[in-house]
Amino acid sequence: MSLQSLALIENWPVPTAAAAVVRADGTLAGAHGPTGQRFPLASVTKPLAAYAVLVAYEEGAIELDEPAGPEGATVRHLLAHTSGLAFDEPRVMAAPGTRRIYSNTGFEALGDHVAKATDIPFADYLHQAVLEPLGMNSTSLEGSPAKDGVSTVDDLVRFAAEVQAPRLLDARTVLAAMTVSYPGLTGILPGYGHQRPNDWGLGFEIRDGKAPHWTGASSSPRTFGHFGQSGTFLWIDPDARAACVALTDRPFGPWAVEAWPPFTDAVLGELRA
Repeated sequence: MSLQSLALIENWPVPTAAAAVVRADGTLAGAHGPTGQRFPLASVTKPLAAYAVLVAYEEGAIELDEPAGPEGATVRHLLAHTSGLAFDEPRVMAAPGTRRIYSNTGFEALGDHVAKATDIPFADYLHQAVLEPLGMNSTSLEGSPAKDGVSTVDDLVRFAAEVQAPRLLDARTVLAAMTVSYPGLTGILPGYGHQRPNDWGLGFEIRDGKAPHWTGASSSPRTFGHFGQSGTFLWIDPDARAACVALTDRPFGPWAVEAWPPFTDAVLGELRA
């Protein structure tokens, strides 16, 4: 039976929305809206890019603790937004590992680093390492690895299923990605203000006790994922043994802050029932 709660996207003040839930065993719990329509992902691009970086690590092309980005920083720092790089410019604002500074520039540095190590343009590497093996045929990276992905709900369901039951990566690598890197660091969660601590894994934001937050009040602290400024999100809740994807064509704003948490709570409530 399809989840009735997904129909709540009909009430969102957006021109178009699509959503789906996939369980940890890979089965689709439900879907609603045009799940085959391509939407700009904005920062939901980052988990896809991070997954490709982790494939490069497992293939031996790079090491997580090798130098990358600004002086003193590593691949791990860049993945965890602790390299010290500013949000959207190549300016160093802090020593590596001392502050959680959410950085598009850091993810662009990651893309450059992997491209140089593999001698493959990063968009091509992402395609070969992640998109093609998962059958994500409607997904492409059309610029920055921080924000220029385009995809469908159908494709992101394939990705969310992979993260919950990894085939492309060792399960221990995925566990590291969903575990807090550099615990205790404070920082700003875009759209939600200062968080103490502002916990992140490797390319994935971790809910923990953050408030306010874009997931639900009933989301487990272990929930991890990402949202995007194009009105998109992907969360994976290991305790619920499920993941949810929602894509829209209205930029993130107060409407999303208001609509997303009760939607997630409704989905989780129905899953638990």
